[in-house]
Amino acid sequence: MATQQLCKLFVGGLNVETTEEGLRLHFEQYGAITDCVVVINHQLQRSRCFGFVTYSTGEEADAAMAARPHVLDGNSVEVKRAVAREDAGRPEALAKVKKVFLGGLKDETEESHLLEYFGQFGVVEKAEIISDKLTGKKRGFGFVYFDDNDSADKAVLLKYHTINGHKVEVKKALTKQEQSSAYGAMKGGNYANRNAAPYPRGGGGGGGGGAGGGAYGRGNFSGY
Repeated sequence: MATQQLCKLFVGGLNVETTEEGLRLHFEQYGAITDCVVVINHQLQRSRCFGFVTYSTGEEADAAMAARPHVLDGNSVEVKRAVAREDAGRPEALAKVKKVFLGGLKDETEESHLLEYFGQFGVVEKAEIISDKLTGKKRGFGFVYFDDNDSADKAVLLKYHTINGHKVEVKKALTKQEQSSAYGAMKGGNYANRNAAPYPRGGGGGGGGGAGGGAYGRGNFSGY
């Protein structure tokens, strides 16, 4: 698994008094930190109450995620994978889902292949490949259900996966209600949407490729 995109975590809901040193001290118990920043409102010269922590390996970031929930300086903080700047403005970036949409599945791909492949991201509860109800012919898409939203986030961050030698696109599977909630949060100026992109410091990037657009799926589901 390519881990570089999975090493950077967004930390939201920080106490306004939390410093970079305090942020680092808390999260370095889970692994070696290569970068740590509390984002500052330079006009007001105060914290914007969110920041980013980057680990040297994806496994260390996994350890920090496994230790949720985190309490720092009296605040219960939100910790999730940082997404690329170009994807942070998408409303679906806010959505917490455990179900992902898979597009581009080939006929020879079976549900057992999906269970085995996506198990590297976390515990998979179920995998399904959608077939035409009348003909039984596979329709080229399916879904994977994880037991934790971070596992889904990791799979979505990498976006394109090679399964049985073929490229498969992975997006968040959202119900219409979840789509509406995501758009509403975006319009409401939710900080996690505005600020989930990697913070530009010293020209450094970070975060993985996020979700694309387009409507796919079955019933009330769209793939993001």
